Amino acid sequence: MPDGIPATSEELDRLLNDGALRDWLVQQRWYASKTRSVSAIELVESAWLSADPALLLALVQARFATGAHELYQLPLLVAGSGSHGEAPPIASSPALSVHDALRDPANALVLMEQIDADSDIDTAQGRFSFHRAGDGAVLGSPGRPRSIGVEQSNTSVVFADRLVLKVFRRLEPGINPELEVLRFLTANAFPNIAALHGWYEYDGPALAATLGVVQEFLPDAVGGWELALEEIIAQPAQFIERLAGLGQVTAALHCTLASDTGDPAFSPEEPSQESIALLTATIDEDIERIFLRLPDDERFAAIAGRGQDVRERLAARTHFAVGGRVIRTHGDYHLGQTLLSPRGWVVIDFEGEPARPLPERRRKRSALRDVASMLRSFAYVASAVTLLRGDQAPGEFEQRARDAFLDAYFAGVDSTLLPAGDAAVGSLLSIFELEKAIYELQYELDNRPGWVSIPVAGIVRLLESS
Repeated sequence: MPDGIPATSEELDRLLNDGALRDWLVQQRWYASKTRSVSAIELVESAWLSADPALLLALVQARFATGAHELYQLPLLVAGSGSHGEAPPIASSPALSVHDALRDPANALVLMEQIDADSDIDTAQGRFSFHRAGDGAVLGSPGRPRSIGVEQSNTSVVFADRLVLKVFRRLEPGINPELEVLRFLTANAFPNIAALHGWYEYDGPALAATLGVVQEFLPDAVGGWELALEEIIAQPAQFIERLAGLGQVTAALHCTLASDTGDPAFSPEEPSQESIALLTATIDEDIERIFLRLPDDERFAAIAGRGQDVRERLAARTHFAVGGRVIRTHGDYHLGQTLLSPRGWVVIDFEGEPARPLPERRRKRSALRDVASMLRSFAYVASAVTLLRGDQAPGEFEQRARDAFLDAYFAGVDSTLLPAGDAAVGSLLSIFELEKAIYELQYELDNRPGWVSIPVAGIVRLLESS
């Protein structure tokens, strides 16, 4: 423990259960259970990372009245009650005050220095481990660290426009797919990613979890979503051409993810006989639940009362949608998960869909699920140009975008990852598009009613396609 900080585990427990800290936690963007208040916070594990500043890395369990709980990572500054830092206290006692360490991004240097040192910190229960991905130093000359905007589920800090540290806030037991997939792709020299430079994790008898990763930062890159909003109006032909390049990169990504038959976590597998039946049964349940709660509103007129029609279309496609090996995939693939850099398209954020449990995010799936998700992104951006900018996408933009992306993708992907024959490929792709559109409809009903026309149009596309 750092000198001058007379904290005991009992005192830290009292501090962590300060009502002010619980109030602070539930207000954070990365706090997952927005509708549930925290009844207690339990200190699961902790380690002092440095004496000056006195930085404590804490893993805490947020407990709810129902008995459920969630695990969070809290890098904390602990100071004497008379001390004042840049970050205001989020809890205090007569002797101590606790601050959010990452409110000041300079404190992230402590984490980076531990990663650079390839260090281990043993505790009474387990071990915090910090790793470099290669042999050379990670940090080098760090410059002044800076935070990256507001994030949904993590906290990221950039160092010298060269590296970015992503701190996972909500934790789940097991290896995070972001680390697992990035480590695999970096080891296989896949060029279209922000390469892995390091990570840190915790391992104990009751819990093992990934805590954060360090990646290459690309200061000259522009986000795929932002680029689309600009170029769809200003240079639509150029953007369509760019999407052909993205299709090539996506095919290369899937081929690389399928390239190691000796690694059980990544080796391609034949899909089980039950996999398609399970998928369609899940979609069928979603259709029944969502279509029953559709508001009496003209925006839903094209699909209102047509739940059975959608089920029948889904069932008809199921008979053809068999075959093609399953692999590790991106899991949450859309334009917002891409960057266009001077070296071409770069794919980022391999965590998968944050709302899904970690074992489900690590599950092997058809590569076409990623493809379908990207196709839905084209539909979204074509409509978002109007909703956000008041402009109108060129006629047939979505179809031209789909064609450019799909032609390049199918020309480059390993055919063993696809069902045999165009009919089977089209059927499986449309099933995954329907799955995504149903998910989108649920999301927009709950969060952005003004955007419901986008998933409605996607469902209508399925109903009207031959």
